[in-house]
Amino acid sequence: MLRIQNVTKAFGALMAVHGVSLEIGDTGVTGLVGPNGSGKSTLFHLITGFYRLDQGDIFFGPHSIGRLPPHEISRLGLIRSFQHTRPLPFMTVIDNLIAAAPGQTGELIWPLFLKPARVRREENNLHEKARGILRLLDLLPLADELAGRLSYGQQKLMELGRILMAGPRMILLDEPTAGINPTLIRRLVEVLHRLCEQGIQIFLIEHNMPLVAKLCQHVFVMDSGELIFSGTPKQAREEPRVIEAYLGRENHAA
Repeated sequence: MLRIQNVTKAFGALMAVHGVSLEIGDTGVTGLVGPNGSGKSTLFHLITGFYRLDQGDIFFGPHSIGRLPPHEISRLGLIRSFQHTRPLPFMTVIDNLIAAAPGQTGELIWPLFLKPARVRREENNLHEKARGILRLLDLLPLADELAGRLSYGQQKLMELGRILMAGPRMILLDEPTAGINPTLIRRLVEVLHRLCEQGIQIFLIEHNMPLVAKLCQHVFVMDSGELIFSGTPKQAREEPRVIEAYLGRENHAA
């Protein structure tokens, strides 16, 4: 579904991503791990069009997306989250989800006057869709709460709900469990499993290695902007290059 070919990105003299190639098929949940500064978030920015490629190309299904802007990539069904939540704090939780739905007729002025019945019907459908997603996330009791009053972990779940309103085929999650409590992490894991059962692919950056081992069927490991490993989480734990990336060379580890 997602294919990355020889992707490179530099910022001045800093080579943030260098010659990375990988492919994600029908694997459920795939992890991208590596030490801080290894280029993981930069790669996500490149995949989703927030950074421009210096070299290489990226394909999502049959589409070349390496030169597309973010909004065109999201319309193809490839949608991401960010490390920090971005709620609309003075709107309710359900209105945050409804606002994220793309292509709403009511966003234009003239249909409000010429096609009011269509606008109302669409708003009702979006409201029901949002309620269903909040039920999946176990946030339905908070539907009418202001988003700014949610805990950080609840806001992360709500942000996932906003992504689901756009009907994604693949979701890129950047450190989804950072800063949230174990109870909400367990809920997030349950939700991700259910999304995979619905045919939605998940590609995530995560530093919680026990969680990666439990959740991911396949992992890629980056270090210093390069891809150094591809395989199962169990194989990653036993791979000398991965151990070296996290702990340093043997003669420095002590």
